[in-house]
Amino acid sequence: MRKRLLSVLTALALVAAAAPAAAQDSGADAVANLAWKVGPTQGSIAEKASIKVPEGYAFLDAAGTRKLNELLHNPPTGTDEYTLAPKDLKWFSFFHYNDIGYVKDEESLDPDGILDSIREGTEEGNVERRKRGWETMKIEGWSFKPQYDKNTHNLEWAVLASTSGSADKIVNYNTRLLGRHGVTEVILVADQAGLKEAIGQFKQLVPGYAFNDGEKYSEFKPGDHVAEFGLAALITGGAAAVATKKGFFAAIGIFLLKAWKLVLVGLAAAGGVIAKLFGRKKDAGPE
Repeated sequence: MRKRLLSVLTALALVAAAAPAAAQDSGADAVANLAWKVGPTQGSIAEKASIKVPEGYAFLDAAGTRKLNELLHNPPTGTDEYTLAPKDLKWFSFFHYNDIGYVKDEESLDPDGILDSIREGTEEGNVERRKRGWETMKIEGWSFKPQYDKNTHNLEWAVLASTSGSADKIVNYNTRLLGRHGVTEVILVADQAGLKEAIGQFKQLVPGYAFNDGEKYSEFKPGDHVAEFGLAALITGGAAAVATKKGFFAAIGIFLLKAWKLVLVGLAAAGGVIAKLFGRKKDAGPE
């Protein structure tokens, strides 16, 4: 759960809503000028999987996503992330492959207990946010309770949160795609009003995601590394506690600090800029 996205068209927390027009244009141009691969094409995820990028969407590799996170004031995760977004930038999705091993999917999920852990972890994460002079986070509740599909080996959930300086709500919709040797972590962020539409569009893209041969969940063999935790830990960050041997909630706090992505105010024009960029790239031919 280490990555989260920003809705470019939503005015969220970290910057004043009345951002100067020049700053808006500058931010939009910077986003537009990143090395987007325009669909139809295919994006590679950590050489472990691939995602089809249909027409009307664009993909950023790890280097481009690092630059995007800087522009959007997201904390560095120290890991490679990949971005898939529609051309109007109403939402983004961030992909990260985590080679934690084969995660057994046998446990039942307790949404109330999981939410309590996320709230406690968020409070720990707020300690670091205050040190950095950032807005603190508050967990409002579930926007979508955890749900696991045993047929597709996909885990999904959405948490509704807010920040101390804004009445606007942030929704991080999460998907975990289980593989043989690890898990692909995906987060989609949109404003609350547009979340349902964004999830619908994103789910249409998920069937285009595929682990490479030898990496599929169904290809597990005895002797493969098995993760020390199950499905719930993929949601709460308990995996971080296991991996780092730190205090449980402290580890969750660090995990969630990196997990949430907020929206940079002032990029309201970016959708139009990116739409024009798509046109220019198509005119230039395939990349």
